[in-house]
Amino acid sequence: MRVHFIAIGGSAMHNLAIALHNKGYKVTGSDDEIFEPALSRLKQRGLLPGKIGWDPENITQDIDAVILGMHAKNDNPELIKARQSGVKIYSYPEYLYEQSKDKIRIVIGGSHGKTTITAMILHVMKDLGIETDYMVGAQLEGFDVMVKLTETAKYMVFEGDEYLTSAIDRRPKFHLYQPYIGLISGIAWDHINVFPTFENYMDQFRIFANMIPMDGTLIYCKDDKNVVDIAQNLKKPIIIKPYDLPDYFIQHGITYVKWLDEEIPLGVFGKHNMLNMEGARNVLESIGVDSALFYRSISTFKGASKRLELIKSSTNINVFKDFAHSPSKLKATIDAVKTQFPDRILVACMELHTFSSLNTEFLQQYSGCMDNADIAIVYYNRHALELKKLPFFDKKIVIESFLRDDIKVFNETEEMTSYLKETVTGNTNLLMMSSGDFDGLNLKAFAEEIVNN
Repeated sequence: MRVHFIAIGGSAMHNLAIALHNKGYKVTGSDDEIFEPALSRLKQRGLLPGKIGWDPENITQDIDAVILGMHAKNDNPELIKARQSGVKIYSYPEYLYEQSKDKIRIVIGGSHGKTTITAMILHVMKDLGIETDYMVGAQLEGFDVMVKLTETAKYMVFEGDEYLTSAIDRRPKFHLYQPYIGLISGIAWDHINVFPTFENYMDQFRIFANMIPMDGTLIYCKDDKNVVDIAQNLKKPIIIKPYDLPDYFIQHGITYVKWLDEEIPLGVFGKHNMLNMEGARNVLESIGVDSALFYRSISTFKGASKRLELIKSSTNINVFKDFAHSPSKLKATIDAVKTQFPDRILVACMELHTFSSLNTEFLQQYSGCMDNADIAIVYYNRHALELKKLPFFDKKIVIESFLRDDIKVFNETEEMTSYLKETVTGNTNLLMMSSGDFDGLNLKAFAEEIVNN
């Protein structure tokens, strides 16, 4: 098979390219910009394009399929040539389905927890020797790639993103995977540039749940009333499995889960992660994995990259980073750290970086979500707003939206880091939360400086 990627440099796209290369396909690709780590990873495997930019000559008669990335627009010259030549054009999720249509597809959906639940499932399956293909949105410890495709695996596990499929396909990605086992972790309005109302956003999860066949299974968090509403109003009878918090406790900064007569120490913590763990357990129970085996395997799970990841610690300071950016994720992460370390000062710093979070109409959704932090900090800058073609707004709007008069708001990275260096001095947890990078801040180096200050 010969496959050509238009926009091969994307995080998801380059991982799919590597997966197909590993499967023995002949892979080519193009892009108008390729950054690390995609650049090095493609180069290492001989998949890096010979030149940067688009070229219609890349579309030749011997290509079996073109895979179109989200970064490529409708007027892309290679896309135009592909359409004219009649070659089969797939979006990223369409091609993943094509590769897995004869497998049992497990799709993890929800506004939050998708990556962690997927990572937990894959960790346990690997530990128990259950072969599976997969697609996950973060680099996982012990896994070389974020996409794996084989001819032999019985299962494929997907992280089911609800964002758009491609420039020419406005369907959410997780609608294309056709789940046999589907999970919804929770629903909290996001991506307002695509889903302008909460009801419209909810509809995407209704569609997803109703795609599950009558002999399939919907697993859902009964702690979330929006998900419960979907599960109780399905259009056809399918197997439904609600999950809730397990029996757990915290002792000396370690979370233990109780199962039968065992108390099993965990490498993750927080109510949201306990719910994530139970979602993963229910998925694996649905394919025949015994719960006792699950809990023993999950005890060695340390978390997914950038999901409450400890990047530096000393005897009296921990520095965590987290991908949290939406209101529900922000609140869950802050609450988790404060509950796990109740005697430590919690300094929580988040960056407004996504289109939704930088939209002043959406900002009110953040009301009260940083209340559990002892010191709350919000950062945003003009450049991020300019890239998203949004107007700059005053710091007062942030203070009013978060409903916290003592919140610190910064627009300059240096000003923010100076404040943090003065503030984080001992018996403190610093939690840095963003889907961006605080305008180029090297978090690892900064954490070293904080801890050794």
